[in-house]
Amino acid sequence: MNKKVLVCLTVVLFLASLMVVQSAFAADPIPNIHFQIGDGGEKPGTSSLSLLLIITILSVAPAILLLMTSFTRIVIVLGFVRTSLGTQQMPPNQVLIGLALFMTLFVMSPTISEVNKVALQPYLNAQISQTQALEKAAIPMKKFMFKQTREKDLLLFMKYTKTEKPKSYEDIPISVLVPAFAISELKTAMQMGFMIFIPFLVIDMVVASTLMAMGMMMLPPVMISLPFKILLFILVDGWYLVVKSLLTSFGT
Repeated sequence: MNKKVLVCLTVVLFLASLMVVQSAFAADPIPNIHFQIGDGGEKPGTSSLSLLLIITILSVAPAILLLMTSFTRIVIVLGFVRTSLGTQQMPPNQVLIGLALFMTLFVMSPTISEVNKVALQPYLNAQISQTQALEKAAIPMKKFMFKQTREKDLLLFMKYTKTEKPKSYEDIPISVLVPAFAISELKTAMQMGFMIFIPFLVIDMVVASTLMAMGMMMLPPVMISLPFKILLFILVDGWYLVVKSLLTSFGT
């Protein structure tokens, strides 16, 4: 009897989901998808190589997109917070990554909106070609990365590739700007992490010196200092200060 109820419930949920999809796309139906078997008159192996290239790009795309956004700085700083507290796996990695992703969406929302306005919507409305859409989408991303990139890091890659001095950030090749932006983000995140470590390091030193003065050298100082570090983090509203510092560092 339980199996029959479960099957009926599954069918009802499936039909309900179909109705929701149908009502959602009533004004704008889902476009037809056509499949073709064969190479369509192209050279043998061309379609297979194209498919392999697309799969490769899709597998690398998330890493590239993460390096072109504020995600790198945010996740590193949040990792430093957990390490300086000494709470091992608390908060868990899933929580830190999730928080970093949502903060990235918040920081990048003006850039994403501009990309949608100048590139995505005109392309979906068949007003511009795919190449033009990619070129227009790269401009807001370059603007964001250029603001966060140190001149020293940018010159490093420009000299290595012997790139001519650009007139503006729009003329900087994306292959030069992305690695320069990445190492700039790493340095900024390390600097913020160092500042986060200092107060907790002071607590560790005070606790260790106190235990040695009391002759309690067999008691691990970490066990005693951990509650004090957590208490300090709570009293100063640590998460608020960390998030505020991150947002301020991006000029948001």
